[in-house]
Amino acid sequence: MKFVFLIAFIGILGALAAAGIFMLRKGQGNAKRSPNMARALALRVALSVALFLVILLSWKMGWIQPTGLPVRNG
Repeated sequence: MKFVFLIAFIGILGALAAAGIFMLRKGQGNAKRSPNMARALALRVALSVALFLVILLSWKMGWIQPTGLPVRNG
């Protein structure tokens, strides 16, 4: 399960980096900007929502368990 989460995080960061590159890339002359940045950001949002749903489904199915923070008494 950790592998799935790792791949999802790498995909999210990759889409964010691609959007940044598309944003910084200068257009040629007065040509319209390509919609690549918007597509990359939409992909990042879709991957983030999918990761959240996979985590929620994994918890519901019992594949992962919340551990919480350790509590010290005293």
